[in-house]
Amino acid sequence: MATYSTFEQLPIWQESRKLCKQVKEMLEKGDELGDFRFRDQIKASAGSVMDNIAEGFEKAGNNEFIQHLSISKGST
Repeated sequence: MATYSTFEQLPIWQESRKLCKQVKEMLEKGDELGDFRFRDQIKASAGSVMDNIAEGFEKAGNNEFIQHLSISKGST
């Protein structure tokens, strides 16, 4: 099993970063979506995935990391 010293090394965080970028690009193309609050909420959810993985990685124990991964899954 691999050991990671930073959350940026985690493959799951790298994939969540790609997801965030893809969501942002899709929303920028979708000018016909007039509901700006909905667009902002979608963008924030994508960013929340990355944020929670990073935050959980920095916690002291595995249980807290797992909890943050669960929150990330919910944001997805």
